Amino acid sequence: MEAVRRDDCPPFITKDTSEIREILAYRNSTCKTMSLAEATIYPGKHTECHRHDKTEEIYYILSGLGRIRVNGEEREIAAGDAVFLPPSATHQTWNTGDVPLVFLCCCSPAYEHDDTFLTEEVQ
Repeated sequence: MEAVRRDDCPPFITKDTSEIREILAYRNSTCKTMSLAEATIYPGKHTECHRHDKTEEIYYILSGLGRIRVNGEEREIAAGDAVFLPPSATHQTWNTGDVPLVFLCCCSPAYEHDDTFLTEEVQ
């Protein structure tokens, strides 16, 4: 069995400007084809509009309130919501609440800066 404690994973800023704690990935475990991370977007902040050409993602909202745009379609998100992002889907996430928006990101293949492409969509 392999287990990783979230608090042992240092946060870093991704290319889209979100704060991430990579909990399981090939960089810190024997996981080979996917990754699991916790993302945080602080009140009044948002990610940069971007896409991942190779990676599909699932976001699972743990806490906070926000809004997400995927390929031009927007909706409000809150704890208990899950959002699927297929490869090449242009997406952006905003924190619309007063507390951090925290969500899990499951990526397959694993998240890579090199597969993050900032786009020109209006914020």
